[in-house]
Amino acid sequence: MTVEQSGGGDDEGIRAPRHGDAPTPLSVLDLVTVGAGRTATDALHTSVALAKLAESRGYHRHWVAEHHSMPGVASSSPAVILAHLAAHTTRIRLGSGGVMLPNHAPLVIAEQFGTLEALAPGRVDLGLGRAPGTDGATAAALRRTDLHQVPGHARTGGTPTNEGADDFPQQLAELTRFLDDDFPDGHPYARIHAVPGPVQATSPGGVQSPHRPPIWLLGSSGFSARLAGMLGLPFAFAHHFSARNTIPALDLYRDSFRPSAVLDAPYALIGVSALATDDEKEARRQVMAAALNMIRLRTGRPGLVPTPEEAEAHRFTDMERDFITSWNSDVVHGTADQVRAGLDDLAKRTGADELMLTANAHSGDVRLRSYELIADAYGLPNSA
Repeated sequence: MTVEQSGGGDDEGIRAPRHGDAPTPLSVLDLVTVGAGRTATDALHTSVALAKLAESRGYHRHWVAEHHSMPGVASSSPAVILAHLAAHTTRIRLGSGGVMLPNHAPLVIAEQFGTLEALAPGRVDLGLGRAPGTDGATAAALRRTDLHQVPGHARTGGTPTNEGADDFPQQLAELTRFLDDDFPDGHPYARIHAVPGPVQATSPGGVQSPHRPPIWLLGSSGFSARLAGMLGLPFAFAHHFSARNTIPALDLYRDSFRPSAVLDAPYALIGVSALATDDEKEARRQVMAAALNMIRLRTGRPGLVPTPEEAEAHRFTDMERDFITSWNSDVVHGTADQVRAGLDDLAKRTGADELMLTANAHSGDVRLRSYELIADAYGLPNSA
């Protein structure tokens, strides 16, 4: 299988500039988190404020990730959120980190991101993942598949809920064909066109944008790393929840890389959980609350992000404390100088081409302050 991306030249929108003293370009991964006592509206208002701040301070991208059936994460519809952010920004790249391809028909994604490209020409990224971004039952509901392989359901027959992930390379090829409008003659979809898209340029009087969203492959293991390398696509690794696999996956990506019409050399970013506060003790309070939220998620009890006060009052079991110690060891947190040192070390150890920072905290104000402090620590520009 070959996957090519056309429109606008090699590396367009992929390689990012570095600002200030940062070891790599810096970007934002926004999980649109909802804290206890807050609403989804509050979380989305924070996302707009964050996109504006990131744009003014020299962060290169602002991505949102697809999650489902999680009360504390209000990003089930990345394309809708990105359209809203496009209306409030002018320069920063906007994208998905990512859209979970098995949950959707490729044509639908091509139409959504073609529309986003029309709204924000030349600054849209399409990051794709092969996991469902949720539990098996929710994945079945999203895909309208049978529940026979979902724990707790006894029905039999139908389509396994993991089939979409298994078919990821084929789905990717189909999506790319829709984006480029280049199905071969005789293909069942040859006369089907994703609109907005290239077909508009072939219509009488038609003019089409020279841009099209570059595809990124996302992953937390070796599968997408190898596939991205083989196809010559940029790769984004989820270091923020799979840190033990980061260096092996990046090595696999680089070793597998084949130059393409998209990239002549590998380009990899990593998602990093990073939280800077004005006081080191406060950083520890905030990440403890975020870790409690993760414990609840991992044990099948997803909810709103708890407050630091709730986390302080929580009676942790020995197993929970072990989890927190392990989890927070991969969260770069502390004062701005401490976070800068941690990010510098991480960039050096991994050789990542770009760091995409996600700040997990109960309060939107704490998240915004973190990005501001990190920008100041690195001397990033301030055009606010």
